[in-house]
Amino acid sequence: MNYSDVIISFMVVAVIGLIIIPLPSTILDFLIIINMTIGINILLITLFTKSVLEFATFPTLLLITTMFRLGLNISSTRLVLTQGNAGHVIDAFANVVAGNNYIVGAVIFIIITIIQMVVVTNGASRVSEVSARFTLDAMPGKQMAIDADLNAGLISEDEAKKRRKDLQREASFYGAMDGASKFVKGDAIAGIIITLINLLGGILIFSISQGMGVGEALDTFGKLAIGDGLVSQIPSLLISVSSGIIVTRSDDDSTFGSAIKKDFFPNPLIAGIVACVLFIIALVPGFPKIPFFIMSGVFGFIAYKKYEKEDLEEQRMVERRQELLLLQKEKELEEDDSVSSFQVEPISIEIGYTLIPMTDDSIDNSLMKQIINIRKQCAHELGVLLTPIRIRDNLQLGPNDYCIKIKGNEVARGEIYPSKFMVINPENDQLNLDGIPAKEPAFGLDALWIDEHDKDVADIHGATIVEPVTVIATHLKEVIYSNTAELLGRQEVKHLLEGIKDKYNVVIDELIPEIMRLGEVQKVLQNLLKEQIPINDLVTILETLADYGTTTKDVEILTEHVRQSLKRTIVKQYLGEDGVLRVITLHPEVEELVSKSTQKTTSGSIPVLKPETITQLFDSINGVHQELTTQNVQHVILASPTTRLTFRKLISYNFPALAVISLNEVPNEVEIETVGMLSL
Repeated sequence: MNYSDVIISFMVVAVIGLIIIPLPSTILDFLIIINMTIGINILLITLFTKSVLEFATFPTLLLITTMFRLGLNISSTRLVLTQGNAGHVIDAFANVVAGNNYIVGAVIFIIITIIQMVVVTNGASRVSEVSARFTLDAMPGKQMAIDADLNAGLISEDEAKKRRKDLQREASFYGAMDGASKFVKGDAIAGIIITLINLLGGILIFSISQGMGVGEALDTFGKLAIGDGLVSQIPSLLISVSSGIIVTRSDDDSTFGSAIKKDFFPNPLIAGIVACVLFIIALVPGFPKIPFFIMSGVFGFIAYKKYEKEDLEEQRMVERRQELLLLQKEKELEEDDSVSSFQVEPISIEIGYTLIPMTDDSIDNSLMKQIINIRKQCAHELGVLLTPIRIRDNLQLGPNDYCIKIKGNEVARGEIYPSKFMVINPENDQLNLDGIPAKEPAFGLDALWIDEHDKDVADIHGATIVEPVTVIATHLKEVIYSNTAELLGRQEVKHLLEGIKDKYNVVIDELIPEIMRLGEVQKVLQNLLKEQIPINDLVTILETLADYGTTTKDVEILTEHVRQSLKRTIVKQYLGEDGVLRVITLHPEVEELVSKSTQKTTSGSIPVLKPETITQLFDSINGVHQELTTQNVQHVILASPTTRLTFRKLISYNFPALAVISLNEVPNEVEIETVGMLSL
């Protein structure tokens, strides 16, 4: 049993009881102090929260505290009108704030009420309304970003579920705050009415029934009404300020104090200029010199400490770079002159010197950890165990450049800024950000490198924000997936077979070396990977090779047999959301033409067609493909089993992402829908 639920339930019911049950002044004093304590505590909580989700119960708590204050108002009004006294706390507030002049107290009460209603509550309500709308508008983009991180292997399934849930909770929070702010405004209006009732009711009741003079009654109940109003409105103002703070907070994983420290003094030059301006003002005749000199000295000291800190960080970065270079040189000196020492790596990354800190394994989101996740995802999705990816610094590269090499040859290059964030597709009229135009290296999308202080603006408008390490990791993942076949050597194939040999030794012993050599198995696996077909169902692949390897040694024919055995795996990735396979068919004339022009060479089956025929065919493919892509229709080309491979080779260079499957590779239970036809 959760005792906290029981306690809270009794407390909420007790708040309603305050409206009905008369309270002695002693208990009322204690409850008023509790009300003030709650207001101070809520204000401090909002200052120390890092995200609105850490205080998601605030809208409900706002309602309960409002009802609690109104209950206290009613209890104090009952005491004022019946006894002419409302306890020590209200009396103390009346005497301390108002002094001997209740008119001063009334003015202060009115000012506090106006500040709460006109400034704080209205502003918080408007911010909540706008934040709720922007949060809802940005939800599809943020959902896509979460799905992209999940697909890239940067986050786990549990983390993705948590982020989606937090996104929904954030939208619900701002929507609830939009309505909850009306409670505070109503509370302020009720406070004004109750204060007037205390003043007028007390004067009428005690001057008529108790024989008190009008002047004495006005003095007595003027102070009591103002004291009661201040006791109620001050906690209400604290909670109103708390609501304004929490809805205007940006989700930057830092407390309010830490964010102010970082944002208020971003550049030592700014603090230095402020110090100089204050110093010059102090020299002007007629201005008070000491306060201006003091503030000038304070800002001068802040500027000096900021410059000192930046110099220290730059020095540490240089020292860190020198240490890494020294360790690299020492490691190279320790290596012997064996053959393996000068062989190229299957895949490696070279980085400029400003990117070296990103490889530090001690930080949470380092490049090393991202690479580990990519290797795991590659093994899970494609069934390939990659060799460790080596990272080297290269002084010949630009400070922000990196390049990806496969077997010592550069295949991709990019430029990132470690201190900035990439905003993808910033073509939004509402965005007006300064940054460095760029292209997202993995997919070639328009992008912009922005500073951290512009990150919240881009996030509010639904732009996709990517960290620098994620940019490299995504680019590396795409390069790996495009060149997996080249990375699968005989050693890697042997490693895969040894991994399943304990459970499936029969099929391996039957196949290798009696029916096929290891190199022939490697060629089949490479053919599958070239068309993005996973090889994690090794048992089915090996059994199919064992079945047909005795009748043919042609690797292409064996690959086609394996594809038919993996038909569910192949078709699954091309099905639409409704489970329908949408295909582009070949006109019989095209089928016959490709079939007749196929020639067998040492590099496999290739079509020999006239250039003008190829141009006509490519124009037809491009027209249908572009139209379906514009309509966001996922599709493949469906060919006969005899022409599938030849046709795929024909279009592979011009349309590498367009899959070609045969009728034999479509399971019987899959529904096929024709969405186009290729003809000459």
